[in-house]
Amino acid sequence: MPAGEWTEIGERGINLSGGQKQRLNVARAMYASKDIVMLDDPLSALDVHVGELLFQEGIIKFLGNSRRTTILVTHHLQYLLKADYVS
Repeated sequence: MPAGEWTEIGERGINLSGGQKQRLNVARAMYASKDIVMLDDPLSALDVHVGELLFQEGIIKFLGNSRRTTILVTHHLQYLLKADYVS
């Protein structure tokens, strides 16, 4: 975001792009102190490079190290190899 944490997002995030909204929602889920995290296609509005970075650093490292149950719904099949369980 252009001004970092001081970026004005507007009411209901009107000043944010779809990708920025998506990243903000994933960050909220990651930092919430819940035992179960559900992510419904969190990479859909992101470009390939940002999506890969978010998956590796956010979902795998951050959530994986927190030992929380993480449910990921995605259309990106390349991430299935990193899952402990696929249904």
